[in-house]
Amino acid sequence: MPTPYGSRGGMAFSAAELHVLRRSLAHALQSSSAPLAAEEVQDCLRLAQSVDDAVREAGRLRAFLLDDLARYRAALPGSHTGYLELLRDALAAGYEPTPDDLAALRALRANRAAAALLERAREVAGRSVRRRLTTTPAPRTRLMALAGGREEPRKPAPAPEQPPRPERPVPTPGEVFPPRRKPTPPPAAGRAAG
Repeated sequence: MPTPYGSRGGMAFSAAELHVLRRSLAHALQSSSAPLAAEEVQDCLRLAQSVDDAVREAGRLRAFLLDDLARYRAALPGSHTGYLELLRDALAAGYEPTPDDLAALRALRANRAAAALLERAREVAGRSVRRRLTTTPAPRTRLMALAGGREEPRKPAPAPEQPPRPERPVPTPGEVFPPRRKPTPPPAAGRAAG
């Protein structure tokens, strides 16, 4: 079974590290005090292009592996060996398990490997939740209570609220559905001739 960033990707850096490398390279090119030779500039530009390609490839690889993990999870319990291996590798590469992953592991916990992986996945999920809670900004409603915050326009207290008037009159049911006319009975067959 392939690992998320192992045999298929062969990447020495994560996508975030490649982003930092790309920005550092651009900064070095712009802030260099000594002028670079044209060949050195071209080398830097080729390296920057390679870094961009590696970041895009890492994103495609991650999407593929997450789809693969979802396919294995959907095929449970028959695919439990492959699913556990993919999930173990994904967790090692920084994947944060979803509620579906935790539910699947709970269903498989009779298997010792699944039970151990469930504990690991719970730890990762717990850290992820705690991190999100500590980095969540304060609600914006507090800012409105400060002096100078935006206030809603006040309406006069005794005036009742009037519904907006339509631009054209609303048709009555009689106009929309005109009454049906009663059909006239056909003339009697024997009375016409006299």
